[in-house]
Amino acid sequence: MPLYEHVLISRQDLSNTQAEGLIEHFSTVLADNGGKVVDHEYWGVRTLAYKINKNRKGHYAFLRSDAPSDAVHEMERLARLHDDVMRVMTIRVDEHKEGPSVQMQKREERGERRRERN
Repeated sequence: MPLYEHVLISRQDLSNTQAEGLIEHFSTVLADNGGKVVDHEYWGVRTLAYKINKNRKGHYAFLRSDAPSDAVHEMERLARLHDDVMRVMTIRVDEHKEGPSVQMQKREERGERRRERN
């Protein structure tokens, strides 16, 4: 089955448990349609680059899934209809990387950036 990565942004006025409950909800949607969630992470409340539906912040959630395309389409359809979800992005990947995502790694673990030239 194809491998996917999903990022969900939900409204800022939700509690942490409600935002994490959305992860469980969409995980069951994928499971009911023949897929499975390999890993998930809750990134917390982050500031958005621009306002979405008059919100400046949102709860971010990240899911790695192994699911058929029909299951992913159904999950995206339900996410667009859900009142608490502001945005959803799905990317098909060749393989899932082990360990935490880049957002959850400490700065030291990410590697050094190029130093500015004088």
